[in-house]
This record gives sequence, structure tokens and C-alpha cells, in this order.
Amino acid sequence: MSKDNADDLRAELKSLADTLEEVLSNSGEKSKEELSKLRGKAEQALRDSRHRLGETSDLIAKQTREAAARTDEYVRENPWASVGIGAAIGVVLGVLLTRR
Repeated sequence: MSKDNADDLRAELKSLADTLEEVLSNSGEKSKEELSKLRGKAEQALRDSRHRLGETSDLIAKQTREAAARTDEYVRENPWASVGIGAAIGVVLGVLLTRR
């Protein structure tokens, strides 16, 4: 996920949270008409956020599949290098875990 996508997602979620806070905090002071408008605004913000989260999860799934395919390709082309990398990672993790 790119930095711009993450920032957009954070902004979307903050907007949703702000809208819902507004609805909850002002519900006691508003008339039925104003509450209806606030509810509509909150529902729209929720729909927009769900749509955006769906798009983002699709993007993350696509990027994950691409990374897995590249990794699989590398391992098939360089099996001994992959074994060496795996062994090195295992040694490092073993050392780190035994130090505790």
C-alpha cells in the first residue's frame, strides 16, 4: 500500500469518526429535522468509508499476490540461494530467541 493510499484511508476514517462523534454529541440538542440530516450525513460517511475500505483491501490483496508470485519465481530460479537465506534467517531468529 502506498503512502498516499494510507494517508487517504486515515483521512477517510477520521472523517467518519468525526461525523459519528458529531451525531452522538449533538443528538440531545437537535430537532428531529436536524437529527435526520445528521443521520443522513453519518450514513453517507459510513457508505463512503465501506467503499474505500473495500477498494483498499482489494489493493492489498493484489499487492500480496504479486509479492508471493515474485517470491515464488525467485525461489524457483535460485533454490540454493533461497535455502541459504532461509537458513540465515533461522540462525538469526534462533540467536535472538535464545538471548531472552
